[in-house]
This record gives sequence, C-alpha cells and structure tokens, in this order.
Amino acid sequence: MNVISSQGVVFKDSKKHYEILDGLRGVAAILVVAFHILEVFSGGDHTKQLINHGYLAVDFFFLLSGFVIAHAYDDRWNTMSLTGFFKRRLIRLHPMIIIGMTLGAVCFYYAASTMFPAIEGTPFWKLIVVMVLGWFLIPVPGSLDIRGWAEMYPLNGPAWSLFFEYIANIFYALILRKVSNTVLWILVFIAAFALIQLAVLSPHGDIIGGWSLDPEQLRIGFTRLAFPFLAGILLRRLFKSGNIKNAFLWSSVLIVSIMSFPRVGGSDHLWYNGIYDSLTIILLFPLVVYIGASGSIKSDVSKRLCTFLGDISYPIYITHFPILYVYYTWVSKNNVSLEDSLGVASVVFILCIVVSYVSLKLYDIPVRKWLSKKYQ
Repeated sequence: MNVISSQGVVFKDSKKHYEILDGLRGVAAILVVAFHILEVFSGGDHTKQLINHGYLAVDFFFLLSGFVIAHAYDDRWNTMSLTGFFKRRLIRLHPMIIIGMTLGAVCFYYAASTMFPAIEGTPFWKLIVVMVLGWFLIPVPGSLDIRGWAEMYPLNGPAWSLFFEYIANIFYALILRKVSNTVLWILVFIAAFALIQLAVLSPHGDIIGGWSLDPEQLRIGFTRLAFPFLAGILLRRLFKSGNIKNAFLWSSVLIVSIMSFPRVGGSDHLWYNGIYDSLTIILLFPLVVYIGASGSIKSDVSKRLCTFLGDISYPIYITHFPILYVYYTWVSKNNVSLEDSLGVASVVFILCIVVSYVSLKLYDIPVRKWLSKKYQ
C-alpha cells in the first residue's frame, strides 16, 4: 500500500507519523532559531544566554530520530534492502542540505565583519569548492576554512548535526537494527555514563560542541549522538502507549521550559550545569517523547499546528543560520544592543520561518516527490 505523508511525498508501505512528535520537533527547531538570534549578545559567555539551554535541541532531535527510525524500519527489514533504506533517508534529508549550503554561499560575502575574519580574503573559487563539498556533506578541512570559526560546514554551521545524523543512520542499518534489547540496554548505559562524564567535566559546564573536525570536537559530537539516538531506539522498542490528555500542550511546555531554563550553578560551579544537561537528556527528553507519543490530536486547530510545525522543523533548522550570519554582521558592525535589535530580530525571526516554508513548498516537496517516484 502507498501512504502519502503529511508533506505529500509517497513511499510504498510508509507508516503514519506521530503527529505530536512532529509538532514537538517544530517547537524545538523554532527555539533553536531564537537561541541563535540571541546568542550574538552573550559575548561568548554562555551564562548570559537568555534561552540558555537551546543547544540541547540537537540532543532532542537525535532522540526523536532514534525513536522514529525504529518505529518506521525495525519490523520492515524482511521486505526492504539496505539500498532501499539509504535511498529513503537520502531523499528525506539531502535536498534541504543542498539548498541550505547554497543559501549559505549566497549570503557569504554579506557577512564580512570582525566576527568572521576570513571572509574578505576568500576568493570566489574557494567559496564554490566549499559549497560543493557541503552539497555532499563532506566536512571542510582546515585549509579551506573560509569563515574563521573552524566549522565543518562554514556556509551553514548547524549542518554538523546532519553529519552525525547520517552516521547514526549508517550504524542503525548495519548494526543497531540487529542487536537485542539486552545489548541495546548495555550500550545505552555506557553512552549515558560517557554523556555524564562529558557534561560534568566540561571546562564550560555544558555539552556544547561537535561542529569541528578536531579530535576533541568529534568526541563531543559522537558522545552527544550516542545516548539519545540509542535511547530513542530502545524507547520505541519498549514503548507501550498511554492515553495522556493534552499531550501536545504538556510536552511543548516541558520542552520550552527545559530549553529556556537559566544557567545552573553560575561560573563558580560549572559542573552543576553539566548535571542539568546530562540528566535532561537522559531523563527528561525520553519523558517528553513518551508523553508526545502517548497522546492524540483531537481538534483541527491542533492538527494543523502540529502539521505546520512538523513540516517546517527540518527546513527552518537547515536554512536559518546563513541568514543569521548576515544578522550577526549587522549587530557587530553597528555595535547594536539587545534592546535596540528587537525590531530587526523579530523581522529576521519571521524571515527564517518564511524562507523555510517557501523552501519546503517550492523546492523540498517537489524534489522529494520526483526522487521518490524515480527511485522507489
């Protein structure tokens, strides 16, 4: 049987999405945009960030990914090949990676400022090389650093999490789908211990990082990936749905509260915040996913809201940062304060939503429809 997803893309024998989880992904993605808009005013001091724990959205996305992939594919491998799995995942994820990198290239020279010292001396050919590497999600080596932040993807920083998402998909298809729940429990406990160690012993008192190719940043990235992705798979295998009323409301309130919670412990007790980060990922995020997966949408308004949030969640995540590079330049060049920026910041926030929605409707859905018809 063919099933049409909420975004109109047809796959054979597709399973229905959890609508509330789609909506929660959108809530978290919008919080990421707000977090990044405000980040420029922290002066590099994470204790001053207003939406202080917005960076935890990445870990929430990894947990959701593990849960949803296990739901969609765990019981399907007798009718689906590895090639079929990878085709589906590429069709789902890669078109927006290309548009995100292209948008980053278009905005690149407009972001020239003291924040990005390498831009003004970057020749056009190097920009094109970095963009093409980004299209294939190939991390940029240090010799091609064109922004001065040592990012894997200097045209679109948040793409680092897609690098790890792809690795998680490969490990799932080759290994994790085959392991027993007992083995998965053991892996989850080991990953939880590594996560706590990373967070508590971090010199900054958090788990921020993972976007660079240097060994320490790669360690952070793999540690951030391991627990939530493994726990998401295990949670789906053990999941028995409850009947929670107003599940979207309560789970949304939880995710907003978690990510907006002020810094814990301050500069004198950095490890306190590490405890908060690790326990949030280990305990609270699985609870949020359980609540979301245990509810149902009753009203048409809630259904439309969850559908909209789910539809823009990935597009807004992968397209907003090129726009913010330009916004950061405006702030730094004009020494704009947070109070004086509110009007422009609001316009930028709305622009990010509009760009993501237009990209979804005019590019992502048509391209994925064409690819699914051609390769399914």
